Amino acid sequence: MTLTWTPLTPKIGAELQINAAELLDGSHAEEIRALLVQRGVVIARGIGFDDEQQRSFTRTLGELRLGRAKGPDDSGLLKVSMDRRVNPDYAEYFAGTFFWHIDGTYETIPPFATVLSPRVLPPEGGQTEFANTYAAYEDLPADEQRYLETLQAVHTMQATMFPAVPDAGLEDFKVWMDYPQPTYPLVWQHKSGRKSLVMSTSASHVVGLHPVDSHALLTRLMAHATSDDYVYRHRWQLGDLLIWDNTGTMHRARPYDPDCDRVLHRFTLKGEEPISPVAV
Repeated sequence: MTLTWTPLTPKIGAELQINAAELLDGSHAEEIRALLVQRGVVIARGIGFDDEQQRSFTRTLGELRLGRAKGPDDSGLLKVSMDRRVNPDYAEYFAGTFFWHIDGTYETIPPFATVLSPRVLPPEGGQTEFANTYAAYEDLPADEQRYLETLQAVHTMQATMFPAVPDAGLEDFKVWMDYPQPTYPLVWQHKSGRKSLVMSTSASHVVGLHPVDSHALLTRLMAHATSDDYVYRHRWQLGDLLIWDNTGTMHRARPYDPDCDRVLHRFTLKGEEPISPVAV
C-alpha cells in the first residue's frame, strides 16, 4: 500500500494518514525517509506510542543514536524539559532551544533526524517551529547562491547560549569555551545532490568578512530562512508523533508559562554525512 500524506504548508511539512501498526512494521520506512528529506517535517496524529514503541519505530528509519555525555541514557531516550526534576543535566541547556538552530553543530557529523512525542503539555504555548533550509536556499537568486557557496561560518556554544542567558557570568563562558568551534560552509552540498543553508543561532561569524558585514549577512539569511513561506508551527496534541530532518531543517520551541510543565520524549538517528561544501 502506498504511503498517503497531505502537505502542511506549500513548502514544508507533511501529515501522514497512517496507523501505529503500519509505522511499527517498517513497511513504509523508506517512503517516510524520502518524504522527510523532501518536506523537512513529517507528523502523524493519534499514534500514542510509549517509549519502547517510539524507539522501535525510530530504528526502522536508521541507526539509533545512543548514550552520550549529559544526554540520552543507553536506551537513546532524551526527555526534553526545562524542569530539573525531569532532566537535571539538560534543563539549562534547553533554554537555548527557544532560538532557531540545528542540532549537533559541534560534531563532525550532525544527527540525521529526530523523533518526538509529547508526554506533558502546557495549556498555552510550547509549540515547536520548523524552517526548511533547503527551500530557503533554492529560492535565493542564482548569483547570491553562488556567492554564499564560497563562504564559511564559525559555530560556537557562546553564540548559541548567550541569547538565552544574557546575564551569563565568567563561569558560564568558561564552560561554553570548552566546546569545539567548528567552521562549516554556509551552503551544505548533500549526498543527495540537494543544497541547503547551514543556518543556526550557533553561527558566530562568517570567515573573512568584517564583523559588521558578517552580522548583517547572518541576520539577513536567518530572517529569510525563517520567513513565513518556509516555516511550519506544530501545535502539539497528546498522541502526536513528529519527525524532522535535522540536516535541512532548523527548529525552535515557542515560549510557554514556566510554571506549567512541558515534557517531550525524543529519540535521534545518527548522522549519515558531514556538512560538505559545494563541489567546485
